[in-house]
Amino acid sequence: MTAAAPVDPVDRFKRWFKAAHRAGEPCPEATALATAGPAGEVAVRFVLLKGIDTRGFVFYTDLRSRKGRDLVGNSCAALGFYWHQTGRQVRVEGTVEPLAEADADAYWATRPVQSTISASVSRQSAPLANRASLVLAARSLSRRLRDRRPPRPGYWVGLRLTPLKIEFWTLKPNRLHHRELFVANGNRWRRRLLQP
Repeated sequence: MTAAAPVDPVDRFKRWFKAAHRAGEPCPEATALATAGPAGEVAVRFVLLKGIDTRGFVFYTDLRSRKGRDLVGNSCAALGFYWHQTGRQVRVEGTVEPLAEADADAYWATRPVQSTISASVSRQSAPLANRASLVLAARSLSRRLRDRRPPRPGYWVGLRLTPLKIEFWTLKPNRLHHRELFVANGNRWRRRLLQP
């Protein structure tokens, strides 16, 4: 009898992500991102997963936002995915680092023009006197650029969360859910089961 091949949690995540798409999950790429500020205050918000490979989980943001400032000061973060259609969730904990500028430029070029204009005029998370001024700024920039894409602002970056822990949760009857935790150990993963 041969031993089972070790499970690669990143490959499993990719399979689960595809299954959520196939099952009709409305927005399977939505993920709750948790960060901590300088005094340890915790915040969570949703971002969109834009890439996943052996190096980690990629998303984009404005570094001037609260999450951006949190991550500059403390690179530890967590992601949470929940897919109701498949009865599964995944938790990922790790450290975040910026992508190369060329990667951020390449992704910026794929975004709808109006989204890049919005990102250019918004100071994400800053107080807003009134919504009309923001809408006016976006329209004004759009007219000046004649609906062309603005250059990517230096504060709008791609970030990669390199996983140190990945937990897979599967819905089971009677709340006896199945939980598996993978912990990075060098270039390998240690797996253990957790009580529900």
